[in-house]
Amino acid sequence: MGTGQRQFIDWFGDGSVAVVDLALACCAVETEFAVPEQARRVPTPPQGARLVAVVSGTLTDALSGIVKEEIDNLEASFVVSFGACACAGGPYWDAPSVTKGVDQLVAVDRYIAGCPPPPSALTAVLEEVRG
Repeated sequence: MGTGQRQFIDWFGDGSVAVVDLALACCAVETEFAVPEQARRVPTPPQGARLVAVVSGTLTDALSGIVKEEIDNLEASFVVSFGACACAGGPYWDAPSVTKGVDQLVAVDRYIAGCPPPPSALTAVLEEVRG
């Protein structure tokens, strides 16, 4: 997840929305499945694109600082918490090493609940961001 490995997804292939998928665990499969056919993976976001950080999977206290730093460095205009674990700790909410949701670190614009949530839910939120 380090900056040297960062990859942006031009979600709609038109430069309108660039996504950084901070995939931490299981829901990463769902976010990957949600990527539309026309999407392009690019090393930098297209100029003028809305930058969206999507956090999915179990967020541990050990990773919290890294995730917060990554989102802060992105200067994302929109943050999505994808899946029960990213939203509130999921089935691991009572584990002492689990952060109880991304909103404990940064402001979250949209929560997509579910374990796992349907991939179409992510696309719907990104269409909303696109306008």
